[in-house]
Amino acid sequence: MSYKRNRLPTGYWKNPVNFIACGFGTGASPYAPGTIGTLIGVLIYLLIFSFNIYVYIALLVVFTLAGIWICGYAANNFGVHDHGGIVWDEVVGYLIGMIAIPFEWWWVITGFFIFRFFDIIKPYPIQMIDKKVHGGLGIMLDDVLAGIYTLICMHLLLWLVQ
Repeated sequence: MSYKRNRLPTGYWKNPVNFIACGFGTGASPYAPGTIGTLIGVLIYLLIFSFNIYVYIALLVVFTLAGIWICGYAANNFGVHDHGGIVWDEVVGYLIGMIAIPFEWWWVITGFFIFRFFDIIKPYPIQMIDKKVHGGLGIMLDDVLAGIYTLICMHLLLWLVQ
C-alpha cells in the first residue's frame, strides 16, 4: 500500500474516535499499518493476559462491539469503506487469537505471526466477507474471523507441545 493511499485525512488526530480506530496513531504508518497496528494488540494483551478468562472475554466483547461502531464512524469520516489506517480491527483480532494462551514470549510472537498470516491471506470465508459485508461490521468481521482461525491454530499448537 502506498503512502498516499494510506494517508489519513487532515485533522484526524483531533477526533478521539478516529484516534482509537487508527490504533492510537499506529495506523498512520506509511508501511504495513495493519502489522504496526497489531502491535497495539500485543501491548493490550500484555496488560490483560493475567485477567480471569471471563474478564478477558468480557473485554473482548466490549472491544468488538465498540469496534463495530468506532471503525464504522472512522470509515465514514475518512470517506473510505476500510481505510488502511483503521487498525482497531487488527487489535481485536489479535486479542481473540490469544484467548487462554499462556504468557510466554514464544506464544506472544507466534500468535502475532499467525494472526498476520490469516489477516493478509484471508482464507475462505474471510475474503468473501471482507468484500460483501460493509460498514463497521464488515471492517471488524474479517479480523474477528482471522482471530478465530488464529485461536484454533494456537490451541492446536499448545496441545501439541504439552
